[in-house]
Amino acid sequence: MSELAREIERYLAELARTAASRHTIDAYAADLRQFVEFLSPPGLEPPEPRAIDVLLMREWLAGLYRDELTVVTIRRKLAAVRGLFRFLLKEGVVTVNVGRLVRTPKAPQTLPAVMTAEQVNALIDDVASQKIERPFPARDRAMFEMLYGCGLRISELAGLNLEDIDRAEGWLRVRGKGRKERQVPLPRKAGEALERYLTERPVARGERAVFLNHRRGRLTDRGLRGIVKLYATLLTGDSSIHPHSFRHAYATHLLADGADLRAIQELLGHARLSTTQKYTQVSLTDLMAVYDKAHPKA
Repeated sequence: MSELAREIERYLAELARTAASRHTIDAYAADLRQFVEFLSPPGLEPPEPRAIDVLLMREWLAGLYRDELTVVTIRRKLAAVRGLFRFLLKEGVVTVNVGRLVRTPKAPQTLPAVMTAEQVNALIDDVASQKIERPFPARDRAMFEMLYGCGLRISELAGLNLEDIDRAEGWLRVRGKGRKERQVPLPRKAGEALERYLTERPVARGERAVFLNHRRGRLTDRGLRGIVKLYATLLTGDSSIHPHSFRHAYATHLLADGADLRAIQELLGHARLSTTQKYTQVSLTDLMAVYDKAHPKA
Protein backbone atom coordinates (compact mmCIF):
# COMPACT_ATOMS: atom_id res chain seq x y z
CA MET A 1 0.00 0.00 0.00
CA SER A 2 1.33 3.45 -0.93
CA GLU A 3 1.99 6.14 1.69
CA LEU A 4 -0.88 8.21 0.29
CA ALA A 5 -3.28 5.28 0.56
CA ARG A 6 -2.16 4.63 4.16
CA GLU A 7 -2.73 8.26 5.11
CA ILE A 8 -6.21 8.13 3.56
CA GLU A 9 -7.02 5.08 5.71
CA ARG A 10 -5.88 7.00 8.80
CA TYR A 11 -8.01 9.98 7.79
CA LEU A 12 -11.13 7.85 7.29
CA ALA A 13 -10.54 6.20 10.66
CA GLU A 14 -10.33 9.67 12.23
CA LEU A 15 -13.65 10.62 10.59
CA ALA A 16 -15.24 7.51 12.07
CA ARG A 17 -13.74 8.30 15.49
CA THR A 18 -15.19 11.81 15.44
CA ALA A 19 -18.66 10.43 14.63
CA ALA A 20 -18.94 11.51 11.00
CA SER A 21 -21.93 9.88 9.34
CA ARG A 22 -21.49 6.59 7.50
CA HIS A 23 -22.78 8.26 4.35
CA THR A 24 -20.06 10.95 4.53
CA ILE A 25 -17.30 8.43 5.20
CA ASP A 26 -18.35 6.19 2.30
CA ALA A 27 -18.58 9.16 -0.10
CA TYR A 28 -15.15 10.51 0.94
CA ALA A 29 -13.62 7.03 0.68
CA ALA A 30 -14.84 6.67 -2.91
CA ASP A 31 -13.69 10.18 -3.87
CA LEU A 32 -10.23 9.73 -2.33
CA ARG A 33 -9.82 6.32 -3.95
CA GLN A 34 -10.43 7.96 -7.34
CA PHE A 35 -7.97 10.73 -6.38
CA VAL A 36 -5.26 8.10 -5.76
CA GLU A 37 -6.06 6.34 -9.03
CA PHE A 38 -5.70 9.58 -10.97
CA LEU A 39 -2.30 10.28 -9.39
CA SER A 40 -1.00 6.73 -10.00
CA PRO A 41 0.86 6.31 -13.31
CA PRO A 42 0.48 2.83 -14.92
CA GLY A 43 2.49 0.35 -12.87
CA LEU A 44 3.69 2.98 -10.39
CA GLU A 45 2.63 4.24 -6.99
CA PRO A 46 1.15 7.73 -6.50
CA PRO A 47 3.42 10.50 -5.18
CA GLU A 48 3.93 10.94 -1.45
CA PRO A 49 1.56 13.46 0.16
CA ARG A 50 4.37 16.07 0.48
CA ALA A 51 5.07 15.80 -3.27
CA ILE A 52 1.51 16.75 -4.29
CA ASP A 53 1.57 20.39 -5.34
CA VAL A 54 -0.87 22.91 -6.77
CA LEU A 55 -0.03 21.94 -10.38
CA LEU A 56 -1.04 18.35 -9.70
CA MET A 57 -4.20 19.55 -8.03
CA ARG A 58 -5.10 21.67 -11.06
CA GLU A 59 -4.41 18.74 -13.37
CA TRP A 60 -6.71 16.56 -11.28
CA LEU A 61 -9.48 19.17 -11.34
CA ALA A 62 -9.07 19.54 -15.11
CA GLY A 63 -9.59 15.78 -15.41
CA LEU A 64 -12.85 16.02 -13.46
CA TYR A 65 -14.07 18.71 -15.86
CA ARG A 66 -13.05 16.57 -18.85
CA ASP A 67 -15.15 13.74 -17.42
CA GLU A 68 -18.08 16.18 -17.55
CA LEU A 69 -18.92 15.81 -13.87
CA THR A 70 -21.39 18.28 -12.41
CA VAL A 71 -20.09 21.24 -10.43
CA VAL A 72 -21.78 19.88 -7.31
CA THR A 73 -19.90 16.56 -7.67
CA ILE A 74 -16.57 18.32 -8.28
CA ARG A 75 -17.10 20.49 -5.20
CA ARG A 76 -17.75 17.38 -3.10
CA LYS A 77 -14.60 15.65 -4.38
CA LEU A 78 -12.55 18.76 -3.69
CA ALA A 79 -14.00 18.93 -0.16
CA ALA A 80 -12.86 15.32 0.41
CA VAL A 81 -9.30 16.13 -0.71
CA ARG A 82 -9.21 19.34 1.33
CA GLY A 83 -10.37 17.41 4.38
CA LEU A 84 -7.59 14.85 3.85
CA PHE A 85 -4.90 17.52 3.60
CA ARG A 86 -6.31 19.44 6.57
CA PHE A 87 -5.86 16.23 8.58
CA LEU A 88 -2.34 15.67 7.20
CA LEU A 89 -1.38 19.26 8.02
CA LYS A 90 -2.58 18.81 11.61
CA GLU A 91 -0.61 15.54 11.84
CA GLY A 92 2.57 17.18 10.51
CA VAL A 93 2.70 14.99 7.40
CA VAL A 94 2.51 18.00 5.04
CA THR A 95 3.34 21.66 5.51
CA VAL A 96 0.48 23.13 3.47
CA ASN A 97 -3.09 22.17 2.55
CA VAL A 98 -2.73 22.17 -1.24
CA GLY A 99 -6.47 21.65 -1.56
CA ARG A 100 -6.92 25.24 -0.39
CA LEU A 101 -4.66 26.56 -3.16
CA VAL A 102 -7.13 25.80 -5.95
CA ARG A 103 -10.34 27.72 -6.53
CA THR A 104 -13.66 26.14 -5.59
CA PRO A 105 -15.90 25.77 -8.68
CA LYS A 106 -18.91 28.06 -8.44
CA ALA A 107 -22.12 26.10 -7.97
CA PRO A 108 -25.25 27.15 -9.83
CA GLN A 109 -27.86 28.83 -7.63
CA THR A 110 -30.59 26.23 -7.40
CA LEU A 111 -33.67 26.40 -5.21
CA PRO A 112 -35.04 23.31 -3.50
CA ALA A 113 -38.29 22.00 -4.95
CA VAL A 114 -40.86 22.36 -2.20
CA MET A 115 -44.17 20.55 -1.76
CA THR A 116 -47.16 22.69 -0.83
CA ALA A 117 -48.77 22.24 2.58
CA GLU A 118 -51.72 20.58 0.83
CA GLN A 119 -49.43 18.08 -0.92
CA VAL A 120 -47.56 17.19 2.28
CA ASN A 121 -50.73 16.77 4.33
CA ALA A 122 -52.40 14.71 1.60
CA LEU A 123 -49.41 12.36 1.48
CA ILE A 124 -49.26 11.97 5.27
CA ASP A 125 -53.05 11.42 5.43
CA ASP A 126 -52.69 8.71 2.79
CA VAL A 127 -49.93 7.07 4.83
CA ALA A 128 -52.19 7.17 7.90
CA SER A 129 -55.15 5.69 6.00
CA GLN A 130 -53.09 2.54 5.33
CA LYS A 131 -53.82 2.52 1.61
CA ILE A 132 -50.63 0.49 1.32
CA GLU A 133 -50.49 -2.72 3.34
CA ARG A 134 -47.36 -2.51 5.47
CA PRO A 135 -46.15 -4.48 8.51
CA PHE A 136 -45.65 -1.43 10.79
CA PRO A 137 -48.16 1.27 9.79
CA ALA A 138 -48.00 3.16 13.12
CA ARG A 139 -44.22 3.41 12.86
CA ASP A 140 -44.36 4.63 9.27
CA ARG A 141 -46.94 7.29 10.07
CA ALA A 142 -44.91 8.55 13.02
CA MET A 143 -41.85 8.81 10.76
CA PHE A 144 -43.66 11.00 8.23
CA GLU A 145 -45.30 13.16 10.90
CA MET A 146 -41.93 13.82 12.54
CA LEU A 147 -40.07 14.49 9.29
CA TYR A 148 -42.55 17.25 8.46
CA GLY A 149 -43.64 18.30 11.95
CA CYS A 150 -40.11 18.58 13.37
CA GLY A 151 -38.02 19.32 10.25
CA LEU A 152 -35.50 16.58 11.07
CA ARG A 153 -32.70 15.35 8.87
CA ILE A 154 -33.03 11.64 8.09
CA SER A 155 -29.87 10.89 10.11
CA GLU A 156 -31.38 12.75 13.08
CA LEU A 157 -34.59 10.73 12.86
CA ALA A 158 -32.63 7.48 12.65
CA GLY A 159 -30.47 8.54 15.61
CA LEU A 160 -33.36 9.34 17.96
CA ASN A 161 -33.30 7.38 21.21
CA LEU A 162 -36.16 6.79 23.62
CA GLU A 163 -34.57 9.03 26.26
CA ASP A 164 -34.44 11.91 23.75
CA ILE A 165 -38.22 12.33 23.91
CA ASP A 166 -39.74 14.59 26.57
CA ARG A 167 -43.34 13.45 26.20
CA ALA A 168 -44.63 15.58 29.04
CA GLU A 169 -43.21 18.88 27.77
CA GLY A 170 -43.38 18.06 24.05
CA TRP A 171 -39.69 18.39 23.14
CA LEU A 172 -37.09 16.30 21.31
CA ARG A 173 -33.35 16.29 21.89
CA VAL A 174 -31.80 16.04 18.45
CA ARG A 175 -28.18 15.26 17.59
CA GLY A 176 -27.31 17.04 14.34
CA LYS A 177 -24.22 17.48 12.22
CA GLY A 178 -20.92 17.68 14.05
CA ARG A 179 -22.52 16.04 17.12
CA LYS A 180 -24.27 19.32 17.95
CA GLU A 181 -27.41 18.92 20.04
CA ARG A 182 -30.52 21.08 19.86
CA GLN A 183 -34.04 21.07 21.27
CA VAL A 184 -36.91 20.79 18.80
CA PRO A 185 -40.61 21.15 19.68
CA LEU A 186 -42.78 18.09 19.09
CA PRO A 187 -46.08 19.35 17.62
CA ARG A 188 -49.41 17.81 18.53
CA LYS A 189 -50.00 15.63 15.45
CA ALA A 190 -46.46 14.31 15.43
CA GLY A 191 -46.68 13.70 19.18
CA GLU A 192 -49.93 11.76 18.83
CA ALA A 193 -48.53 9.62 16.01
CA LEU A 194 -45.36 8.96 18.00
CA GLU A 195 -47.36 8.05 21.13
CA ARG A 196 -49.46 5.61 19.09
CA TYR A 197 -46.34 3.97 17.68
CA LEU A 198 -44.59 3.71 21.05
CA THR A 199 -47.53 1.79 22.49
CA GLU A 200 -47.03 -0.77 19.69
CA ARG A 201 -43.23 -0.65 19.48
CA PRO A 202 -41.82 -4.16 19.92
CA VAL A 203 -39.93 -4.87 23.11
CA ALA A 204 -36.24 -4.88 22.16
CA ARG A 205 -34.05 -5.50 25.19
CA GLY A 206 -31.12 -3.10 25.28
CA GLU A 207 -32.17 -1.24 22.10
CA ARG A 208 -32.57 2.51 22.74
CA ALA A 209 -33.59 3.48 19.19
CA VAL A 210 -37.06 4.94 18.73
CA PHE A 211 -37.58 3.50 15.25
CA LEU A 212 -36.96 -0.22 14.84
CA ASN A 213 -36.66 -2.45 11.80
CA HIS A 214 -38.22 -5.91 11.40
CA ARG A 215 -35.27 -7.44 13.30
CA ARG A 216 -35.93 -5.14 16.28
CA GLY A 217 -32.73 -3.21 15.66
CA ARG A 218 -32.27 0.47 14.86
CA LEU A 219 -33.79 1.48 11.53
CA THR A 220 -30.92 2.92 9.45
CA ASP A 221 -30.80 6.03 7.28
CA ARG A 222 -30.99 3.77 4.25
CA GLY A 223 -34.00 1.91 5.60
CA LEU A 224 -35.83 5.16 6.35
CA ARG A 225 -35.09 6.50 2.87
CA GLY A 226 -36.44 3.33 1.32
CA ILE A 227 -39.70 3.58 3.27
CA VAL A 228 -40.21 7.23 2.27
CA LYS A 229 -39.51 6.45 -1.40
CA LEU A 230 -41.89 3.48 -1.35
CA TYR A 231 -44.81 5.52 0.00
CA ALA A 232 -44.07 8.56 -2.18
CA THR A 233 -43.87 6.48 -5.35
CA LEU A 234 -46.95 4.37 -4.70
CA LEU A 235 -49.16 7.12 -3.25
CA THR A 236 -48.17 10.12 -5.38
CA GLY A 237 -46.37 8.60 -8.35
CA ASP A 238 -43.45 10.96 -7.63
CA SER A 239 -40.24 9.06 -6.88
CA SER A 240 -38.31 12.35 -6.52
CA ILE A 241 -39.82 12.94 -3.05
CA HIS A 242 -37.21 12.08 -0.43
CA PRO A 243 -36.83 12.64 3.34
CA HIS A 244 -35.21 16.07 2.88
CA SER A 245 -38.28 17.20 0.90
CA PHE A 246 -40.19 17.32 4.20
CA ARG A 247 -37.45 19.39 5.85
CA HIS A 248 -37.59 21.88 2.98
CA ALA A 249 -41.37 22.03 3.28
CA TYR A 250 -41.16 22.49 7.07
CA ALA A 251 -38.85 25.52 6.74
CA THR A 252 -40.63 27.09 3.79
CA HIS A 253 -44.09 26.79 5.33
CA LEU A 254 -42.87 28.23 8.65
CA LEU A 255 -41.37 31.20 6.82
CA ALA A 256 -44.50 31.72 4.71
CA ASP A 257 -46.59 31.84 7.88
CA GLY A 258 -44.41 34.56 9.40
CA ALA A 259 -41.79 32.70 11.44
CA ASP A 260 -38.54 34.59 12.08
CA LEU A 261 -35.63 33.43 9.91
CA ARG A 262 -33.25 33.12 12.88
CA ALA A 263 -35.79 31.02 14.77
CA ILE A 264 -36.02 28.71 11.74
CA GLN A 265 -32.20 28.55 11.70
CA GLU A 266 -32.26 27.34 15.31
CA LEU A 267 -35.00 24.79 14.61
CA LEU A 268 -33.13 23.37 11.61
CA GLY A 269 -29.75 23.35 13.33
CA HIS A 270 -28.04 25.34 10.57
CA ALA A 271 -24.61 26.68 11.47
CA ARG A 272 -24.96 29.58 9.02
CA LEU A 273 -27.92 31.85 8.42
CA SER A 274 -27.07 31.83 4.70
CA THR A 275 -28.06 28.16 4.54
CA THR A 276 -31.47 29.01 5.96
CA GLN A 277 -31.88 32.00 3.67
CA LYS A 278 -32.33 29.80 0.60
CA TYR A 279 -35.85 29.15 1.92
CA THR A 280 -36.48 32.90 1.73
CA GLN A 281 -35.67 32.70 -1.97
CA VAL A 282 -38.18 29.88 -2.38
CA SER A 283 -40.90 31.94 -0.69
CA LEU A 284 -40.12 34.97 -2.83
CA THR A 285 -40.28 32.80 -5.95
CA ASP A 286 -43.70 31.53 -4.89
CA LEU A 287 -44.81 35.08 -4.14
CA MET A 288 -43.74 36.30 -7.57
CA ALA A 289 -45.61 33.43 -9.21
CA VAL A 290 -48.79 34.47 -7.40
CA TYR A 291 -48.21 38.10 -8.39
CA ASP A 292 -47.65 37.23 -12.05
CA LYS A 293 -50.82 35.17 -12.08
CA ALA A 294 -53.12 37.52 -10.18
CA HIS A 295 -52.00 41.14 -10.58
CA PRO A 296 -53.62 43.01 -13.47
CA LYS A 297 -50.38 44.91 -14.21
CA ALA A 298 -48.14 41.82 -14.08
